Amino acid sequence: EVVEPEDSTLVVVRSLLSPVVGPLETTVIVFIVTIFTLLQREDLRDRFIRLAGARDIHRTTLAIDDTRQRLSRFFVSQFLINATFGLVITLGLWLIGVPSPGVWGALAGVLRFVPYLGALLAAVAPIALAAAIDPGWSMVILVTGLFVVTEPLVAYVVEPLVYGHSTGLSPVAVIMSAVFWTWMWGPIGLILSTPITLCLVVMGRHVKSPQFMDVLLGDRPALTPVETFYQRLLSGNREDALEMAEAALADRTLLDFYDTIALDALRRAADDVGRGALSRGHAVTVAKSMLAIVNELGDHEDAGPPAGGEVVPRSRASERVVACIAARGPLDVAVSAMLAQLLEQRGVAAQRVPFATVGRERIAQFDPTNVAVLAVSSIGFAGAPVHLRHLVRRLRTRAPRTPLVVGLWGEGEASLADVDFQKSVGADVLVTSLRAALDAAMPAPAPDRFEAAVPVHSP
Repeated sequence: EVVEPEDSTLVVVRSLLSPVVGPLETTVIVFIVTIFTLLQREDLRDRFIRLAGARDIHRTTLAIDDTRQRLSRFFVSQFLINATFGLVITLGLWLIGVPSPGVWGALAGVLRFVPYLGALLAAVAPIALAAAIDPGWSMVILVTGLFVVTEPLVAYVVEPLVYGHSTGLSPVAVIMSAVFWTWMWGPIGLILSTPITLCLVVMGRHVKSPQFMDVLLGDRPALTPVETFYQRLLSGNREDALEMAEAALADRTLLDFYDTIALDALRRAADDVGRGALSRGHAVTVAKSMLAIVNELGDHEDAGPPAGGEVVPRSRASERVVACIAARGPLDVAVSAMLAQLLEQRGVAAQRVPFATVGRERIAQFDPTNVAVLAVSSIGFAGAPVHLRHLVRRLRTRAPRTPLVVGLWGEGEASLADVDFQKSVGADVLVTSLRAALDAAMPAPAPDRFEAAVPVHSP
């Protein structure tokens, strides 16, 4: 006779826990990955932008915003539908007479977050309880009918009406994603299958670059400072943009920050406007965000002496002012504000003049009596646009003896060497950087400064 030895306690515990260890292990891994993803979300976002298209940050930001909005609508709608489902189950079980209907209703609402299987799992306990407490079959039939009627009604009538086209997923994609992610991650993959697939579908509509290994696994920054700053302006995240500006000012002057980061970011925005990727309204939003940052940096003081010109005594600066005039572009007012702030920090009185003040209808009301230098800012135009030439002509007519500086922030140094291009603008000095604009716009000593700059037209 062969006698099997009795199983030890360890063997019994192992046999009981083995079916649970696999899903529990997957749940813990997913939970840890989620925590680290949330902690590193800023860095992961930048790396994804670099991966998806650092050359087209605007469209990549739109893709991220689109994903965020679709996921937000999906999660909110899913929560409301499942909560309503749980409430209906609670009321139905209470009318039927099943004990503790609130517990089973809440469990049904929570389990329904699991696609396809959640409602079936939620129905098992109430049906078993009804069979145990009712000597007949009436309560079991009523509870089963409650779930059989409510779940298809919610799944095939309410959800399509509420979700609509907000997710952009076809039914086949939902089923295939559920099968794939369940095979990959088990029950947790089934719960996350729709959100993950939604992210992939939305990103697939925008992302074209397949090169990702270096971006994902390398230790280099995902985006350059200019790209990061421009992305923050595009997304309207002024707090992050201001925090980045303050961090950059720790090892550079305000002029260097404006010239090397802020101005380049605005150039990118102007290029996007020129090729139709960025609407004019969105460009105005970018300009307002930049203006808010400029105002916040108004009290900033560089550690050393300011670059781009020495400080002018206040007594002398108060006599004459530099009129910082914004051209007609939506981003010109931001660059004009930066130039005015830099002049004021150097003791030169600066006056911000919007384009409407020097427009064709109101140019006669513009008083240049106390103006020492006219500084016009124009960004994002290839060559000298017609409206800029007309603006310079109006200012010439209004103030023929006042030195006129034009900042063409979207042009390169090669354009300044073109004599025909210089004459077409009609200014005394053409500049492409704020440092050169400061050197040209300092009101004293004006003759020396204008001799050292690029002379174009002598009034």
